[in-house]
Amino acid sequence: MKNTAIVQTFLGPVIISEQDGFITELFFAEDTQLNAVNRITPLLKEAEKQLLEYLSGIRKTFDLKIAPQGTEFQKTVWSTLHRIPYGETRSYKQVAEIIGRPEASRAVGMANSKNPILILTPCHRILGTDGKLVGYAGGLERKKRLLELEKNYV
Repeated sequence: MKNTAIVQTFLGPVIISEQDGFITELFFAEDTQLNAVNRITPLLKEAEKQLLEYLSGIRKTFDLKIAPQGTEFQKTVWSTLHRIPYGETRSYKQVAEIIGRPEASRAVGMANSKNPILILTPCHRILGTDGKLVGYAGGLERKKRLLELEKNYV
């Protein structure tokens, strides 16, 4: 059974879902999604606690079991994102090189855009090759604020 919590943050409401003891989704909610049924579990309480600690600059890493759903390539990209240190960024090209597919910058971008567990899987730390903010499922303003938050607390 999928359980869901809505968490109010300074970036707007966030929906976190868990199933079978794993976080499966974290995304910014649209107004129409705020009617989701809240079924709070101990894991969702812990996820909320850790998310709010992160957003207040207290937490630098997350200690939650996650199970993102995606292709093997997407999972490889998302796994690589977890190795980018707090307060640092990488380009799509750099991630493509890290995973041994230097020609796959666009595919890395597409995998990034499909990340189902925002913030916990830090796709906001990926920039364009020129260092510009590009693409973020939560919107570029939120991406900018997350990067500023990390820069301020590094």
